[in-house]
Parts: sequence; C-alpha cells; structure tokens
Amino acid sequence: MVLATVLIDGNNFYASCEAVVDPAVIGRPLVVLSNNDGCIVSRSAEARALGIAMGTPYFKVRAQLERHGVVVRSSNYALYADMSQRLMSTLERWVEDLEIYSIDEAFGLLHRPAGGDLGDWGRALRRQVLCHLGLPVAVGIAGTKVLAKIANRAAKVDPARGGVLDLAAVADVEALLETIAIEDVWGIGRRLARWCRLRGVAHARALRDMPAGELRRQCGVVGLRLQQELQGHACLPLISVAPAKQETCVSRSFSEPVQSLAQLREALATYLVRAAEKLRQQRQRAGAITVFARTSPFAPASFYSASATVTLPLASNDTAVLLAAALPLAERLFRPHRALAKAGVLLQQLQPDDLLQHHLLVPTTPEQQRRRERLMAVIDGLNRRYGRGAVQWAACGLQPAWAMRRSRLSRAATTCLAQIPRVLAR
Repeated sequence: MVLATVLIDGNNFYASCEAVVDPAVIGRPLVVLSNNDGCIVSRSAEARALGIAMGTPYFKVRAQLERHGVVVRSSNYALYADMSQRLMSTLERWVEDLEIYSIDEAFGLLHRPAGGDLGDWGRALRRQVLCHLGLPVAVGIAGTKVLAKIANRAAKVDPARGGVLDLAAVADVEALLETIAIEDVWGIGRRLARWCRLRGVAHARALRDMPAGELRRQCGVVGLRLQQELQGHACLPLISVAPAKQETCVSRSFSEPVQSLAQLREALATYLVRAAEKLRQQRQRAGAITVFARTSPFAPASFYSASATVTLPLASNDTAVLLAAALPLAERLFRPHRALAKAGVLLQQLQPDDLLQHHLLVPTTPEQQRRRERLMAVIDGLNRRYGRGAVQWAACGLQPAWAMRRSRLSRAATTCLAQIPRVLAR
C-alpha cells in the first residue's frame, strides 16, 4: 500500500478555543488580541467576513469592532496550549505517525487503502475532533508535505469541500495548482516569491514546472526539494520526535514602561521562573543565561538596547540557582531615564538533565541534587494543579504594574479548577 501524508490544521484556532469555553460567542464575530491587547492575531469566520485584517492594531479598529458588535478577547495562552495538547492526543490515534508542526497543525502518515480515496477517513476524523473538542479542523491529504499543505488550504477556502480534500481524488490537479498563488506555497518567503514573480512564476504549477537548474542557482537544494515535493516526490520526512532545543527564551513587552531597577528585576525574575519551568519540562539544564532589555523601537531617536550573559559553573534547571545567577545582571541593563518597553531571558548551552558534569569548585552531593530536584517537582506539580502562580517566588513581586495587559481575558476553564463552569440542574 502507498503512504499518504495528511495535514490537520485547526481553523481560526485561538478564536475557536474561545468558542469552546464560551458557547455564547458561537456564530458571532470574534477577534483575539496579542500581548498587552495590542494587535488582532486571530479572527472567527464571521470576523473575517467583516473585512477585519490580521495584525491590525486594536486601537485603530476599536470603533469599527464596537459598531459591528464584535466580541474581543485577550490571548489566553493556558487555554490554547491545553486545547492543542488535547487535539494532538486525539490525532495520534488516527494516524500511524504524527509530527506536531505548530500549536494547531500536525502532519500524519497513514497507508492509503485499496480503494484509494481517504476523503471518508478525513470527514470521520473531522467529525470526531468537532464532537470531542468542539474544534473545527481542515484536513488535507496528498503524497507529500507540500502537496498536503496545498490540499489543506484548498479544503479551507472552498466551503463545498467540507473541510476535507484528498488530492488523489481531484480530477484536475493542474487546475487546482494554478489557483495557489506563489506566495501561498509552503516554504516560499517574500523574497523568493518576488524572484519567482519577476520570472513569470505566479502559482504552484509554474513553480513545479520551471527549470530545476534555475531554481537551484537561486535557493540551492532547499528549492529543489520544494519543487520535487510539488512533483509528488516526498523529500521532507516526518519528524515524530522533536530535536532537543538549543535555547529557551521567554520575553514580553511591558503593559507600561519600566523605569526603575526594582521593576526590571521583578520582570526578569518572572520571565526566568517561567523559563526554568520550560527547561524542566524539556528535561534539560542550562549552562548560561542571557538577559536583555530595550526601549520602544517606535522612538528611534532615543532607542536603547542592551544584554548581559553569565555562565554557570554547574548547569542547572533549579529556579533558585538561575535567579541567583541572573538577577545581578539587571544592574548592567538598567539606565536611568530610559523607559524600557521589553525585556527577556535566554537560557543557553542546554544539555540533557540526565547528564551532569560536576565542578570541583562547586561541590554538590547526589543527595543535595535529588532534594532540589524533588522540590522543583513539587512546585511544578502544585502550579499545574492549582494554576500558574499558586506557588510563586518572592523576587517576582505581587501584582506588578508592568505585567502584561489582558483586560478581556476569558476563563481558563480547562486548566483551572476554580474556573470550571458550573451547571445547575432543576
């Protein structure tokens, strides 16, 4: 039997997650805002129909949204991450191999049956995801990743397809490829799209059929692989086990400018605590920490940016160790009369947590190491069970004024016991 590549993609994922926890918004136009309620990052189908553009600053369209009765939500990352995990767990049972590509996208492999058409399989998958999770998804099926992306896109934009398209069942694939603009082909960036347009290559079919030598001279083997994928030759294998991360970064823009050293230390501590949690989830330790801060890029005349790095004598994922090493660097970043707009931490020189190279000048017994690891595990467990911040580090401060603005935040109904909806039956 022949292997088929499947791409399952959540439709308007953030907006759809909001509808799961608040059915009152179903059928109404809804947008989700970015950090600090800045820009529109997700739109429901109804909001798209109103012509609301992705990435538009909220303040510019606020009056328009109010006039049309658009529901506005702040980004609820805890909700989206949990719904993503549930979605991927469901998909794992439907395919033979799964690659999680992003928070709402996954590639899968399965054998094509003797009949050939996987459309019924895709529709059954779509119904189950909608029934179990309340999330609408689109399913694209083809012989390669790039073609599966194209099939997925075609399934989304054409309502007649019902959210599912098996490219093998399309009578005129050539005509379909001609409807896919070169800018919409997976792997084609802005510069390469412009290069293609200048040579008359305006859609996916033209890219597939252009001379391979010309494409290789422009973008090397990467371009050739893309072309061969369009021709039906699988060159991009599924990556079912994600490679170990080389760096872990946590950064945020402030809701209001930070102008004191104490506030900067609180912000860096908050981001470092979150980065340490990620590090333990990844089962890694960090050997170096970089902290950075900058002012707003929209004030170029007074723009300021700085960073500082410290190397740890002993790699660690212990929050207390990381805080002790990184917080003194805040003094090297801070400048009086500089209104900082963003800061962050970058954990570097990552290594597996089951391999620890000890240091002669930093004596640590195995028992001390185990006790610290158990303590971190208990803190992480309490925060998972009762919500992030249930156990907090004093260095992070209490209700800081610079914290991310999320004035329209929905409840975390899938991850926080206190926010689970209550139903009264009579």
